[in-house]
Amino acid sequence: MKYMLLISLSGLLFMLSCHHPQAVQNQGVPISPVNDYLEPHRPQFHFSPDSMWMNDPNGMVYYAGEYHLFYQFYPDSTVWGPMHWGHAVSEDLVHWEHLPIALYPDSIGLIFSGSAVVDWDNTSGFQQGEDPPMVAIFTYHNMEGERTEQNDFQTQGIAYSNDKGRTWTKYEGNPVIPNPGIRDFRDPKVFWHGGIQRWVMIFASGDRVRLYHSPDLKAWEEVSEFGAMEGGHGGVWECPDLFPLYVNGDSARVKWVMLVSLGSGGPNEGSGTQYFVGDFDGINFKNDHPAEDVLWLDYGKDNYAGVTYSDIPKEDNRRIFIGWMSNWQYATLIPTYPWRSAMTVPRTLELKETSEGLRLFTRPVDELASLRGPAKEFAADEVTDRLDLTSQVGSPQTSELILTMEWEDGHEGKVGLTLANGLNEHLDIGYDIAKQQLFIDRVEAGKKDFSDQFAGVHVAPLALENELALRIFIDWSSVEVFAEEGKVVMTETVFPNENFSSIAVFSEGGILSGIKGHAYGLKRIWGGATMNEGGESE
Repeated sequence: MKYMLLISLSGLLFMLSCHHPQAVQNQGVPISPVNDYLEPHRPQFHFSPDSMWMNDPNGMVYYAGEYHLFYQFYPDSTVWGPMHWGHAVSEDLVHWEHLPIALYPDSIGLIFSGSAVVDWDNTSGFQQGEDPPMVAIFTYHNMEGERTEQNDFQTQGIAYSNDKGRTWTKYEGNPVIPNPGIRDFRDPKVFWHGGIQRWVMIFASGDRVRLYHSPDLKAWEEVSEFGAMEGGHGGVWECPDLFPLYVNGDSARVKWVMLVSLGSGGPNEGSGTQYFVGDFDGINFKNDHPAEDVLWLDYGKDNYAGVTYSDIPKEDNRRIFIGWMSNWQYATLIPTYPWRSAMTVPRTLELKETSEGLRLFTRPVDELASLRGPAKEFAADEVTDRLDLTSQVGSPQTSELILTMEWEDGHEGKVGLTLANGLNEHLDIGYDIAKQQLFIDRVEAGKKDFSDQFAGVHVAPLALENELALRIFIDWSSVEVFAEEGKVVMTETVFPNENFSSIAVFSEGGILSGIKGHAYGLKRIWGGATMNEGGESE
């Protein structure tokens, strides 16, 4: 995904020296962390690049015991530039190994977002040896074409690997889908549809998505489109995904979910990801909801361009999602060095019946529990103002909190949690009872002068009676809030000048009649220094 369209002179010179498009585009040696990942604001249990710029997750595929995470990557700067595919793998979705860059720009263009699949039946004919090939499908972006205001500068290309994704060869017939004259024509997500025995590609095309078919991943034909008059259109559509889910876990009830990201026009301004629920027959997607409805996957400011894994084994059968934890309003300005951006924790998407209709529920993957230290329980019978919990739960700087809070009838104020440090910086996570809104207030949470669009109170609609259930993941520069078992989710980055070291519950305008829960310190995922139970490096 490619919202930033500026390129430096050094980037243009880089393009002039690119490798031949059919060459094996995997050079150098595996990337090793340059330090212990302990710089200010460095995520301790989220994936981040060792250095330089990262945005969208790409090519998420599982094969031979490894979860592959490719991503938009510019290895020469901490701001957006000529896009490559960075690469990492994990055996557990928690601990990641950096690998060499997978795909480099070439004479056709930069390597924008896309997907990857395992071609189990070798429909492509790319297989060499006993293992099926892995095939990446991506958008080529020609900067010269964009600079000269042409409309056909984005096309779709493919590359293949016969060594479990370690080296890649670009297809000599690229691009496999030329541009018909559409300016925004990008971000292909591909999957095999057993019912029609064809590969299906869904990709963004201006204010809609287009769907194509192929028998072999090389020859494609357009079969349908969706969305010109449906859902949110506050910005250009990007990074679509399309997949089936059981309703309430019942294999007899299957619905299809389509994810579509918007570079602007999100629920709290800036970037956001909407979704549709409906039916898909292999050709046409039919939305079950009124065309004007907009359903948001995440109401926070910082979950964008996320997609799901392909080729998860049938015995697992989860739909696993990862998003880019940033927002195009300020992504190039966030105060981190020598890297920029991180990914969300991996999440499982589930489709459940609610009083409002079918909705996506999001919950962190179970594998994250491997990072937990000993559980620390806490409880309080009554809170009328503020109650410090730090002595009970320890430092919250890398932690997971699971809690419920109840309030008395007549309470029309706010309840929630405050994370704070010794500099009087604080982040509030709470619920406005009168407005029926979950909120995150990062106005005084740390650095904010880098963008006038960063600080604010961000909200999500959530109708409740007298009880709120929250699960919260806290890292050095982010909070991820899962309310009511993932019915409503908010993801936000935050950059305190020193890590948050205290936690308190608050009740404004009424009595909090009870709070109970438990907290876990979370171990860091990178080598070098370790964390003690309080989440501090040692």
